[in-house]
Amino acid sequence: MEADQFVDFEVKLHSTSRLRHLVARPQVSFLCNGHAPFKPLPLTQAFPMLEWGLNWVISSHAHDHLVMHAAVVEKGGCALILAADPGSGKSTLCAALVQHGWRLLSDELALLRLESGTITPIARPISLKNRSIDVVRRFGPQFELSKVCHDTAKGSIAHMRPPPDSVAKRNVAARPALVIFPQYREGSNMICEPLGHAYAFLEMVRHSFNFSLLCGDGFDAIAGMLDTATAYRMQYSSFDQALPEVNRLWSQHG
Repeated sequence: MEADQFVDFEVKLHSTSRLRHLVARPQVSFLCNGHAPFKPLPLTQAFPMLEWGLNWVISSHAHDHLVMHAAVVEKGGCALILAADPGSGKSTLCAALVQHGWRLLSDELALLRLESGTITPIARPISLKNRSIDVVRRFGPQFELSKVCHDTAKGSIAHMRPPPDSVAKRNVAARPALVIFPQYREGSNMICEPLGHAYAFLEMVRHSFNFSLLCGDGFDAIAGMLDTATAYRMQYSSFDQALPEVNRLWSQHG
């Protein structure tokens, strides 16, 4: 593919037949270029299915990037990457940082461009689950949340509208400066410790979707990122602990 070529995908949500609407619970399918990669879900879960489908499209096809399961925010042209397992609280922490003035690049997929080593933004709504929904709702009415969708495979889900400035700067990339592996744990004291390059490298491999496909290019992408971005593991139980610690680390390495 030439560098100036434009590549896109046709995606849509397709409702099931009218007959099913009459005799059973209506369902919806996600289609990519006419292909349905997933089984249908209840129609009430259409918006979460769109989010999951878009994640699948990106992680399955954007191989000019290393695709990582991580949230990303930005200040001053530099990116903070929050890489974590599902349920670790990364999207909630991402939302809290956005509330405090960070620019949203992504709450779910960090796209590290192989050619430049920069992070490509995907400023989409932040996906919040279960207890995180009420936590973010308490930020204030200026942070608009969608209607809650209950009984999905991941529990209750709502989405926070991305800030207009983050959407307007969706083409402005950022260079990685700090990597944090966050873990929310109720009742925990703040624990923050630096990680060696070797351990941080293995953790980033574990959080990558297409590392094995990219082979040497994926290796070089992570190694290059960690040459300039310092990595930490952080455990916390409240934003009163986490946000000052993030700011402290950022002042040292951002």
